[in-house]
Amino acid sequence: MKSIHLMAPSGASLDDKSPLAGIAWLKSKGITVENPECVHRVHERFSGSDNERLNELNQLATLDPQNVVMAMRGGYGLHRLLPDIHWSAIAKAVNNGLQICGHSDFTVFQLGLLAKTGAISLSGPMLNYDFGKLDESGKSIPPDEFMWQQFQAAVKERKLNCSVSATQSFLGKAVNNSLSGMLWGGNLTILAGLVGTPYLPSAQQTKNGILFLEDVNEHPYRVERMLMQLFEAGVLSNQSAILLGSFSAYRLYDHDKGYSLESAIEAIHKRLPESIPILTDLPFGHQSNKLTLPVGAQASLDYSAAGFTLKANW
Repeated sequence: MKSIHLMAPSGASLDDKSPLAGIAWLKSKGITVENPECVHRVHERFSGSDNERLNELNQLATLDPQNVVMAMRGGYGLHRLLPDIHWSAIAKAVNNGLQICGHSDFTVFQLGLLAKTGAISLSGPMLNYDFGKLDESGKSIPPDEFMWQQFQAAVKERKLNCSVSATQSFLGKAVNNSLSGMLWGGNLTILAGLVGTPYLPSAQQTKNGILFLEDVNEHPYRVERMLMQLFEAGVLSNQSAILLGSFSAYRLYDHDKGYSLESAIEAIHKRLPESIPILTDLPFGHQSNKLTLPVGAQASLDYSAAGFTLKANW
């Protein structure tokens, strides 16, 4: 990986230091950082006007396909751009080797690209949080080593290999099993919001898939409500397995009276066919130690009550 091409398709940076710290760290590893000026754009809450951000996205089709493209941060903004994205042209660049990485709000682009073209993108680290994270005093925090290793394996070898050792409580009758299917998913709020639109991959595309989900700042009842929406829309029952990553930065209240994230998962699990496991503790989400997951690639999954192993080559 010789260079990273930055883009800022969603929210403006929340501070001036994070993107610069991320750029400095990448350069310290001998990586050329292209399009760094995008991190300074601000229009209202967005990282530039709709036209600026749309043009930057569509210009991905013209990049050297050996590039790795990385989003600056998430937030909100990509929904505004979906009808005018040049999906086929970008997919052609991806099929020629271009790799595009991000998560959170970037899930909109990834699922749209998959739905429209079948092209694979990477759900993984972004500049500000993963490479330019700051402590309370404003000092740079080195990137997580696990995240960095997984990211390099994805972009250099196009490989995913992760084993999770954690007790699994939502297996149903399938206590010990192996399966394969298309790996897809991302941010739960984004995915639920795409139900009924042409930017959510079809039931035919995702049949017997491996769906991964994460979210941040969402109370468990809201997580449950969105999972119920996906269940009632037929998305969850269409999968071979559901993997849950980090659901972080929420607060429980006294009137929850014991209701928890586990309660929300159980409410969904008992509605699913017993053959579909819900596996927890996937190292992915709004957290430092995250995987880089290929959205749209075929993956294999081996699981038991003691944990699971997820692998893919693409």
